[in-house]
Parts: sequence; structure tokens; C-alpha cells
Amino acid sequence: METRIALIGIILESRESVDELNHLLSEYGEYVIGRMGIPYREKGIHVISVAMDAPNNIISALSGKLGMLPGVSTKTIYGKNI
Repeated sequence: METRIALIGIILESRESVDELNHLLSEYGEYVIGRMGIPYREKGIHVISVAMDAPNNIISALSGKLGMLPGVSTKTIYGKNI
């Protein structure tokens, strides 16, 4: 199956969804290239980026599930097909 490189940007505004967010990232772990989280203490939020190499439907599914969590916003960007 053809895969794409994508980056999911996540803004976590509420700690109530941390466990579910981590569970979802673990569930899709085989497709995750890397992840970086930055706490922005002054604003009380966390900024997380997740790099993936996965089929389009997998990337969309994870992004959609993350975006439905309370206090979580996501945006996905895709690399150009090579």
C-alpha cells in the first residue's frame, strides 16, 4: 500500500485528554516516525508535532480521532508525493 509523509500538529489546551491522546498515538505507533512535545507554560498549553509515514486513510483517521478529543485541536499537512 502506498504511504505518504505527513505532520500532524496538535494543540492541547486541556489536560483531561492526555491519556486518550497518548493511547491513540500508541495505537498508531507503527506509523509514527517521531514526535515532539513542547509545553508552553505561560499559556498553559502543549504543542505537539507527530511525523508519520502511513497510508492516507490511516493519517486521516488518527488526525480525526485526535481532533474530536476535548481541548485538542489538530491540523495535518502532507508532503508532496514523490
